Amino acid sequence: MVSHGPAPGRDDGPRYVVHLPVTATTEDQALRFAYTLARSLALVPGVEVAGTTVSAEDAQHVRQWVFCDRIMPDRRRCLARAEHDGPCDPGR
Repeated sequence: MVSHGPAPGRDDGPRYVVHLPVTATTEDQALRFAYTLARSLALVPGVEVAGTTVSAEDAQHVRQWVFCDRIMPDRRRCLARAEHDGPCDPGR
């Protein structure tokens, strides 16, 4: 019998992703709400704030980043808004 341990880099077993549908009437409203919600949950363990995306209801496979998607040297994502001006900053 072969035992498969957790994936490399994970020492606490499988992970699950929570999908929480929230609707907004405009893309700008959706982006602002997603940004605010993600930032408010930043201190909750397991919440990957920088991974927040928004999509149209009928095209959920096409996602728009709320935060910059660049990976920083410490392997975290930049926490500035998507398409920001200036250098990336993992600690914003």
